[in-house]
Amino acid sequence: MPTAQGGTLYRGREGMWSWVAHRVTGFAIFFFLLVHVTDTALVRVSPEAYNAVIGTYQTPIMGLGEVGLVAAIVFHAFNGIRIMLVDFLANGPRYQRVMLWIVLGLFVVTMAGFLPRHLMNVFGGH
Repeated sequence: MPTAQGGTLYRGREGMWSWVAHRVTGFAIFFFLLVHVTDTALVRVSPEAYNAVIGTYQTPIMGLGEVGLVAAIVFHAFNGIRIMLVDFLANGPRYQRVMLWIVLGLFVVTMAGFLPRHLMNVFGGH
C-alpha cells in the first residue's frame, strides 16, 4: 500500500479529507441554494407564507445555521482555489499539503473576522 509520500493524495491523509470536506460543503451549499430559491418563490404565491418563513429565519438557531453556511462557503472557495492550483501547477501535487494548511489558515482568519460581529447581531449585542 503506497504512502502519501509515495505519490497518492487520497489515502486517509490530508488530501482525502480535504476532498471529502469539499464534497460535503458543496452539497450543503447546493441544499441551501435549493431552499433559498424555493422560499423566495413563496413571495409570488403567498406573501403571508413568505413572511412566516422569513420570520422563522430570524431566530438564534438559524443565526447559528448562517455561521455554518458561511463556514461552508469560505472553506469551499479557498479549497477550490487550492484544487485548481494542485491541478494546474506543475509542482501542485508536491505542495498540496502546504496549500491545505494555507487554506485552513485563511479559513480561520476569515471566520475570526466574521464570527464576532455576526454572533453579536444574532444574540442581540448589536
